[in-house]
Amino acid sequence: MRVIIRTFSELCITVGGVIVLFVVYVLFWTGLKADSAMDDQIDRLQDQWSKGAVAAESEESQAPSAENPEPPASYADGKPFAVMYIPRLGFTWNKPVLEGTKTDTLKKGLGHYASTAQLGQEGNFAVAGHRRTYGDPFKDFPELRPGDAVVLTDGRTWFTYRIDTEPYKTLPNDIAVIDPVPRKSGYTRAGRYLTLTTCEPEWGHSHRLIVWAHLDATQPVEAGKPEALRR
Repeated sequence: MRVIIRTFSELCITVGGVIVLFVVYVLFWTGLKADSAMDDQIDRLQDQWSKGAVAAESEESQAPSAENPEPPASYADGKPFAVMYIPRLGFTWNKPVLEGTKTDTLKKGLGHYASTAQLGQEGNFAVAGHRRTYGDPFKDFPELRPGDAVVLTDGRTWFTYRIDTEPYKTLPNDIAVIDPVPRKSGYTRAGRYLTLTTCEPEWGHSHRLIVWAHLDATQPVEAGKPEALRR
């Protein structure tokens, strides 16, 4: 009997140790790796922009406006093309936006649904991000409120979107949320929209949380940061 009890106790300790290690991996190690990966993506973009690759293009034409933004070049799959800022989530919150929503892509930042509109263009620019793990980019997603700013830059233009809805809960197969005029958003005609999506509940993926926003303003990067990012 003592041997059985001792063996069972040792087994429980071993299982408990494995669980603790798994929790550490999920909560900390994936987060550290993701934070490093996201910082690397932003550094690559800023290096590219500082070399004038985008600035040279912007000198050849006027900066885009909210009424007629200039169509950007096609995005390369898995590569970063913009940085997103959401003041509601903290003034130090900034994440790279990459093309596509593959598993490996979302480990490096936010992912643009390739089938949706490009940044600032007419239609629906839709972006996905992890709620938990891999840096927890959208951990505080439920705190988003109508009127909140979502600001993005592609290195030559600042795009300020304004959220119009409370977080909306739906099923993963509800792809209508990223339609050009997304259902349940309250929008009734074509426009320049933004959709953000993440998992619900916080540590699960049985549902999705959605918010929708409209393009409120644009300005060239030479004009400085938009008002939404000024403390």
